[in-house]
Amino acid sequence: MSRDICVHTWPCSYYLELEKRWIPGKLSLTPLSLKFMTDKTGEILVNFPLSSIIEIKKEASHFIFSSITILEKDHIKHWFSSLQPSRNVVFSIIEHFWRELLLSQPGAAVEGSSSPATKGKELTCLMACSQKRLEDTTRVLHHQGEQLDSIARGLDKMESDLDVADRLLTELESPSWWPFSSRLWKVPSETKRSAGASVASSKASGREGIVIRIPAVISQRTESRVKPGKFTVLVSGLEIHDSDSLLMHRFEREDVDDIKVHTPYEVSIRQRFIGKPDIAYRLISAKMPEVIPVLEVQFSKKIELLEDAWMFGSTATASPAEKGYSVWLADPEETEGSCLGCRDGAGETG
Repeated sequence: MSRDICVHTWPCSYYLELEKRWIPGKLSLTPLSLKFMTDKTGEILVNFPLSSIIEIKKEASHFIFSSITILEKDHIKHWFSSLQPSRNVVFSIIEHFWRELLLSQPGAAVEGSSSPATKGKELTCLMACSQKRLEDTTRVLHHQGEQLDSIARGLDKMESDLDVADRLLTELESPSWWPFSSRLWKVPSETKRSAGASVASSKASGREGIVIRIPAVISQRTESRVKPGKFTVLVSGLEIHDSDSLLMHRFEREDVDDIKVHTPYEVSIRQRFIGKPDIAYRLISAKMPEVIPVLEVQFSKKIELLEDAWMFGSTATASPAEKGYSVWLADPEETEGSCLGCRDGAGETG
């Protein structure tokens, strides 16, 4: 079933070597394979597993048209051009899923078969993935318990400050010759300093808690320009880094206004502002199914599963390669679909 789930589809043209001409159609990516279907007849001209790819490159056909070439193990070279929304978007996403497949366990890179050994490997992988998610959830709950303890300590400090204020008010009403007035005035500043030190230490320890980090393809505002990077979930917030590990943006936990799960492989994060543009990032990753449960725990009141992401909830017990399908759109609100709910990108030709 995992071979049939469409992650994304792009309009493009394929060069048919036998007829020496370009044929318009759609290039479809699944978690394990890549195929091309013609627009005119619906015929599948190309269909091969990602594990058979040796090289993916950006080239120019006839030194003019920007193209993507894919070389298979049998030294068969495929040419794709007129890619929408752009060549860079298509290249980045295909390369990301190809790299993650190569880096994953050997059993995950092999297409499914009906043999008991393969089924056993899939079940073992599923159990390991479930255990990892439980560990991540436990870690988040543990840190949240520590934060609740910190809040309780802060309330105790506030109560102590109120007691001090009450004593000060009593002292103001007492006679001027009362001998302990100068000592009581010093208590609030000392209390404030210790409270400030406690809050600072709490923030410092919170920022160090990394819950999970995954590679991702990152886009900001326009989906026609993307770049590879890393997405990190912290106890105190979210961080987005580029491929050189330079921080692009950090969302403090209280700054995140909404998280939309478009598909099991794609999410968008937004921080709203009044009088200036919102800060929004869109991330797609083959490892995103491992992150979404953690985000649901940390941002339970701010996360929203969109229509295409409901499949993630209904297939929570499936393997990562079987968890839904994804989109990468120039218009995030577009809902027209094809290929098992997969939606075509729209934009300028790369």
